[in-house]
Amino acid sequence: MNISLSASANAFARAALFAGVSVVAFGSVSASADDIGIVVYNAQHESLGVAWAEAFTKETGIKVTLRKGKDMEFANQIVQEGAASPADVFLTENSPAMSLVDGAGLFEPIAAETLAQVPENFRPSNGHWVGVAARSTVFVYDKAKLNAETLPKSMLDLADPEWKGRWGASPSGADFQAIVSALLALKGEEVTASWLKAMKENATPYKGNSAAMKGANAGEVEGALIYHYYYFGDQAKTGENSGNVAQHYFKNQDPGAFVSISGGGVLASSQHKEDAQKFLAWVTGKGGQAILREGTSFEYAVGEGEASHSSLTPLSELDYPKVDPATLNSAKVTELMTAAGLL
Repeated sequence: MNISLSASANAFARAALFAGVSVVAFGSVSASADDIGIVVYNAQHESLGVAWAEAFTKETGIKVTLRKGKDMEFANQIVQEGAASPADVFLTENSPAMSLVDGAGLFEPIAAETLAQVPENFRPSNGHWVGVAARSTVFVYDKAKLNAETLPKSMLDLADPEWKGRWGASPSGADFQAIVSALLALKGEEVTASWLKAMKENATPYKGNSAAMKGANAGEVEGALIYHYYYFGDQAKTGENSGNVAQHYFKNQDPGAFVSISGGGVLASSQHKEDAQKFLAWVTGKGGQAILREGTSFEYAVGEGEASHSSLTPLSELDYPKVDPATLNSAKVTELMTAAGLL
């Protein structure tokens, strides 16, 4: 089997190949159609995608080829490919990329049995795709500089002049843009545009959530708006980029308590729809959700009745706002963030 691999994929691929799983770079072709099984455009964390694919193949015998890339680059590629897309399944970290593909009419409806495995608030109302994991928005803060009395009560407070130069974020990333998408859905365009304009004045930009957390940990800023799992992932390793910070959950159904849904969808153009549906049924079922609970991705499990990793604050305690992921509008968010000078 001829497989094109980037250097970063080698470690995962060596193990995965023995289980019938291939990992290939974004946009590359790995093998003949007879060899690759279902093709998954994987914008999820590479290690999580490989763990899911490897365990699924071991249990079912269905081969999986993972093509690695990012949420929006894959979403735009799928739209361009249309009915000619070689992908069978699309996995993302955040919902807006799923909404973009769905808006182009390129998803096959998810099997009812699979939808039933995931609560309604973790999947779009139209049933065209399904949640596979989740992550919570948090404000990581320097414990030496902030405490319960001085923390922002709402994400919207970060627009106040008193927060100028005191907080950071990664505006160019899909994670942050998903948070802005939720703000837009919850509060409307006027509030979102105003908040983004203030963010341009107040926030220090970083390239990536890890860098933003590291900036707070090093005292460059007092806090940073990121997703929760960056903190837990660093704590599980050396803790060198998170030892000086703690996490603040806004709760109270605040926009800053937004829980972003990682999505999975079957492409309408798939030539292997039955196997593609089986893959998402497995990921959202006990096998796939156990990998979230027992692994080190530190993302939330979203399966009905499935517990998440024991280190995490339970989703039931986060008091997050309910947002239909089908309503998240990545195109409008890009427009608003560009107008604010953040992109």
